[in-house]
Amino acid sequence: MKNLIYAVNGPVIKVRDTEAFSMLEKVYVGPKKLMGEVISISKKETIIQVYESTSGLKKGDEVIGTKTLVSLVLGPGILNNIFDGIQRPLKTISQKEGIFIAPGSQVAPLDEERLWHVQMLAKEGDVVSPGQIIALVPETSAITNKVMIPSNLSGEIIECRADGKYTIKTNIAKVKDAEGNIHPINLVQEWPIKIPRPTQEHLLLDIPLITGQRVIDTLFPLAKGGAAVIPGGFGAGKTMMQHQLAKWCDADIIVYVGCGERGNEMTQVLEEFQSLIDPHTHKSLMERTVLIANTSNMPVAAREASIYTGITIAEYYRDMGYNVAMMADSTSRWAEALREISGRLEEMPAEEGFPAYLPSRIAQFYERAGMVINQNGTRGSVSIIGAVSPQGADFSEPVTQNTKRFVRCFWALDKNLAYQRHYPSVNWHLSYSEYLNDLTPWYNKHYGPRFMKDRTRIRTLLAQEDKLMEIVRLIGNDVLPDDQKLVLEIGRVIRQGFLQQSAFHEEDTYVPLRKQQAMIEAILLLYDETDKAISQGKPLSLVLKTGLFEEVTKMKYQIKNDEIKSFDRLKERIVSAISKVE
Repeated sequence: MKNLIYAVNGPVIKVRDTEAFSMLEKVYVGPKKLMGEVISISKKETIIQVYESTSGLKKGDEVIGTKTLVSLVLGPGILNNIFDGIQRPLKTISQKEGIFIAPGSQVAPLDEERLWHVQMLAKEGDVVSPGQIIALVPETSAITNKVMIPSNLSGEIIECRADGKYTIKTNIAKVKDAEGNIHPINLVQEWPIKIPRPTQEHLLLDIPLITGQRVIDTLFPLAKGGAAVIPGGFGAGKTMMQHQLAKWCDADIIVYVGCGERGNEMTQVLEEFQSLIDPHTHKSLMERTVLIANTSNMPVAAREASIYTGITIAEYYRDMGYNVAMMADSTSRWAEALREISGRLEEMPAEEGFPAYLPSRIAQFYERAGMVINQNGTRGSVSIIGAVSPQGADFSEPVTQNTKRFVRCFWALDKNLAYQRHYPSVNWHLSYSEYLNDLTPWYNKHYGPRFMKDRTRIRTLLAQEDKLMEIVRLIGNDVLPDDQKLVLEIGRVIRQGFLQQSAFHEEDTYVPLRKQQAMIEAILLLYDETDKAISQGKPLSLVLKTGLFEEVTKMKYQIKNDEIKSFDRLKERIVSAISKVE
């Protein structure tokens, strides 16, 4: 008996038969076999969301079930590639079908004809367990793909190929399980996008994800395996900040998801990443990057899938023992897709029309981050950095507030700072990181206890400057004593010389932690020596005439990243020049 459509409402279709399908089952809809997913089953009907444009569908078109969940094909060929939200390869489609994706396009996600060099680690007679690595495949010049036993399989290898070149569909081994069943193993495996991949153990997050961005690494650090959110209004610099993090963070692999973003932004990402030389491997950044592009003109239901597609790919490489950073830009578009589909389902709306299950969906996504011991005993991590686009830069709206509940790092972008050309426009009063206590032992071990103490002093000086600025706005700064004027001057140095960072300057786009530490020490030395001079009766105006404050502000450009010893000479000049002030 055929299952026929009786209602179409945008990306949502309804079928009367309620026994032919199961929840979250992948289905093919209509004569073009559009991909869809079962999202509701009741006594009267089955409701399906379609991940492609439903234009042309009509009542009476057939729906075919697959008895499987919506899954990804995971294997060599994912990196250095760009997919849409349901893992259709956009490069391949553009070569075969043109620049627009035809409805029902059935292009294979990965190249099934390409030969990969396979180095076998396992041999006939070996007993294997879930997740065990049995072969190595150089996926790019930067990353080696590790062929793993499926997570639900264990047994004995009864047949094994020699090293050589094989396609992803070639069976390189056969495993016999405890029941005597034979399971062929090739270079790929499929995994449902909405089911987290299994692990042995979740670990304490005590290692920072180094980004080279001073305001993050020093003031609001993110742990490897942690989750952070970047909320900001239009034009605040969310996308640019995620580009910087993707380019420079010390993750092994980058998964960048453009969820509902403008097509020209994704084009810019693709062009930039292909032209950028990776500072870690000195090769193209795309060799360790995968892009998931679901632009604003693509079907709305696929936005939800794109987020899960990205996190599933991230978990796949995490299981090999890699540290993966996933950028989701932006989860607000994903939430808007949930709202639109919820409205078409006539569900009871919650705050601002979002569905009542919005918090649980956000939690399910961010909880897939973590530093773990994998099934094969390796250690890997998935760090999630999500952007939120609150309308009118209102951080009290539901997506921002619910995301804030489930992440421990909050990098609030300020439109006023962006208008002042202060980038990254992270507001140091609204932002916070709850990973500080966990990361302090790491900072103490590698950079000494002074680093965290100096960081605290910087935050204190910024807070003092903010309070004094309220007085200055009312009555001006002429009435302030020199010690308070000094706080204002040093606050300006911190903001312009340390927190402000140019993405287009060769020395300033990425700054190692050792230089960040030296910069902080120089700023605080300038403050301490000037404060000492003021306490000895020397006027602040004479210290300012030495030009030291301007020199310290410009040190980020004038001292190269590998010339840390130059900071010693700068410190000597600070002490000497201030001591000579009369």
